[in-house]
Amino acid sequence: MFKTAQFEDRAFKPLSIAVIAVSDTRTLETDTGGALLKSLLEADGHICADRVVVRDDIQLIRQAVQGFVADPKVDVVLTTGGTGFSGRDVTPEAVEPLFDKRMEGFSVLFHQYSATTVGTSSLQSRATAGLIGTSFVFCLPGSRGACRDAWEGILTHQFDYRHKPCNFVELMPRLDER
Repeated sequence: MFKTAQFEDRAFKPLSIAVIAVSDTRTLETDTGGALLKSLLEADGHICADRVVVRDDIQLIRQAVQGFVADPKVDVVLTTGGTGFSGRDVTPEAVEPLFDKRMEGFSVLFHQYSATTVGTSSLQSRATAGLIGTSFVFCLPGSRGACRDAWEGILTHQFDYRHKPCNFVELMPRLDER
């Protein structure tokens, strides 16, 4: 669906990525979405800075995200889970107020790509993303399929310095310009 190209003269730059699974029922051992993201990002050559599970609680989610954002060794934070419509799904409510800049296009692009795999069920996600300080933060649904869609359809390309016409990696040195 999406055409990709690479700058042949650029070397790959691995990113340090933290993964937060948001769930009341899963543990690190049973969290399949977070485990898949870790596997995919490492297969692409990135580093998993850490992987944790936090309950569906606004304050706990914020604390986990803010902790990773404050860590100078973490470039990107991925959350998985809590983006649906049930009463316990509060990830967007927890994270969006922290955004310095919201990435409206991520949700649009995620839904376009996701619709090719799950059809209209893509509407059941409130996937969101933005910038907190100099860290990119992406809130993904908890299912393995949605995590795969987000990674393979969007993030693998934007986290690759060789991707053209542009990518997040080349923006990172300029995120704190004022």
